[in-house]
Amino acid sequence: MSEKRFRLRELGLKVGKLNIGKLNSITDVPGVKVGHYTIIEGEGALIPGKGPVRTGVTVIIPHQGNIFKEKIVASSFVMNGYGKAIGLPQIQELGSIESVIALTGTLNIPLVADALIDYHLEENPDIGIKTSTINVVVGECNDGYLNDMQGRHVRKEHVIEAIKNASSNVEEGAVGAGTGMVSFGYKAGIGTSSRKIVVEGEEYILGVLVLSNFGRKKDLTILGQKFHHEHETDESESKEKGSIMVVVATNTPLNSRQLQRIAKRAPLGITRTGSFVSWGSGDIIISFTTANKLLHDRKDHKFETEITNETSKLFNFLLKATVEATEEAILNSLLKANTMKGRDDKKIEAISIEKIKKILVS
Repeated sequence: MSEKRFRLRELGLKVGKLNIGKLNSITDVPGVKVGHYTIIEGEGALIPGKGPVRTGVTVIIPHQGNIFKEKIVASSFVMNGYGKAIGLPQIQELGSIESVIALTGTLNIPLVADALIDYHLEENPDIGIKTSTINVVVGECNDGYLNDMQGRHVRKEHVIEAIKNASSNVEEGAVGAGTGMVSFGYKAGIGTSSRKIVVEGEEYILGVLVLSNFGRKKDLTILGQKFHHEHETDESESKEKGSIMVVVATNTPLNSRQLQRIAKRAPLGITRTGSFVSWGSGDIIISFTTANKLLHDRKDHKFETEITNETSKLFNFLLKATVEATEEAILNSLLKANTMKGRDDKKIEAISIEKIKKILVS
């Protein structure tokens, strides 16, 4: 019988000092929803292009309107660029996102992007005819240790199903894009966390969702405590070349440059779990705000907008919230994932909840 899985706070543990949102999730940001589609098929020896399959797709929907028509202010930061993300150049150039954000396994990237294009074309049939083209955003991590990557098993219907089923209740662990992921030698995948900031009676939320697939077992650090001895072996040692995608969302009014400053704080949360960002990792952060939407059809030469004062307590709290929520989201991605056997009968164990209790719970 598999060990029951818990989020970090369900064990009586917490990261940092700031308060969490109601769900302790990226979906605490009003309007944000998350959906998954998980594909687990076959077992035994790898047959390239056929299976076994341990993959999926995760979507983050920034708001419930027409995202192409009501774009969100956004930015990104590439801490280490060994990744194959789609859509980052336009985010950096224009400071906005105009599509659902999707995460998946590396070789699924073009298929998922194609599905997102179809989805938005159906909603906006004038794209590429009477108006501009669309820039879809897709991030990835390599799930090849457990999954038949060459099969590229995520299809359009899976992406659409993930969008259709998106909700505020985010399932974590080995689900969606996280199905085949491994971190610190343990099963991992999707994790999320949030922070609530109250300044002068006004409440703001910052939430983080991660797709974690990085780190060596001997480097794992939980709340400042080393989890292993240096001499312990790790059969999946090559996973130090793994990656992480981080999506940061907030309802605080910010501009693109401010959002990049926030994105640059996520790596501090990553390193607090033991990462040293090896040469072969792809560590990419996407940040956005649901405030200050950019109307696609706007014709006026200039307009007024509200942004946060960077010298204020609020902005400083946002920076701290990003670090805390990123660290906690990564730990949740480990704690909620179950043991999984994949291609060639490779088995990745879930991290031991009992060992965590023994080390950290007084």
